[in-house]
Amino acid sequence: MTTGISGAPPRLGDDASDAVLRKLQLLVTRKLDGLLHGDYLGLLPGGGSEPGESREYRPGDDVRRMDWPVTARTTVPHIRQTVADRELEGWLAVDLSASLDFGTAQCEKRDLAIAAATACAHLIVRGGNRLGAVVSNGSHVQRWPAGPGRSGAHGLLRRIAATPRASQSQESGDLAAALDSLLRPPRRRGQVCVISDFLAPPGWEFPLRKLGVRHDVLAIEIVDPRELELPAVGVLAVEDPETGDIHEVQTDDPQLREHFAAAAGAQRGQIAAALRRAGAAHLRLRTDGDWLLDIVRFVAARRQHRARGHSGGLSR
Repeated sequence: MTTGISGAPPRLGDDASDAVLRKLQLLVTRKLDGLLHGDYLGLLPGGGSEPGESREYRPGDDVRRMDWPVTARTTVPHIRQTVADRELEGWLAVDLSASLDFGTAQCEKRDLAIAAATACAHLIVRGGNRLGAVVSNGSHVQRWPAGPGRSGAHGLLRRIAATPRASQSQESGDLAAALDSLLRPPRRRGQVCVISDFLAPPGWEFPLRKLGVRHDVLAIEIVDPRELELPAVGVLAVEDPETGDIHEVQTDDPQLREHFAAAAGAQRGQIAAALRRAGAAHLRLRTDGDWLLDIVRFVAARRQHRARGHSGGLSR
């Protein structure tokens, strides 16, 4: 196990030992508790189910919360606010398919996905909430029921980290199946953190949109810099982690690098647009960035966004 340079999560490797996970959880606890203060903290504060006061509608508010009787009496659009639940059910949907077994910077995308899951788990359970998880590694989808407490969250993270790596085959990660498993049976309103590179085959947008109807959804996109642009290093052998196919690419060609960057940018733009259509808050974490600082900034921006009365999604 190595910790890498500043800002990098611990590298779990094939041995997801309990000591490594505890060190990762300690890092998350120290950083987040030191930079974010408040009696009740979450990545996405729960909307609640108890009715509260009404206020005038503002652009960006959820129209599903329109208070029609007050709107009819005042002839001014109003929405009904709700009292935040202090005990919610949170879920982690983690994609650990073969495309996550890649990394050219501080860590593999898989390590960063598990680190992000650890941060989400910490922020969810510290409010006394229950936490469950569903994990897809491309060959099967594993699901663990929601349970309370920090010890339960640690056991959940240990099982997530111990998920076997997907073998190279023609199968790719089935993110849609993982998300669909959270739709049945219907659950009370809660929080869902979806952690993936979102390079799975089409089909995940619809179940994500259905989750967003009932739950607060946070989509954490895991990205490596080499997926966005190619370095000029001569002939480069590139392997598809999903299929094992190998292609040789002449990276000294500036036109090829330009086309690659344009195509990668368009692909990421399509992913961001799909997440916006699903109503999910969007956070992008890079393997060459300070992931904890990115999470802190996102949470702070999200809380400020909520304090101003907006309920729509937020991207970073």
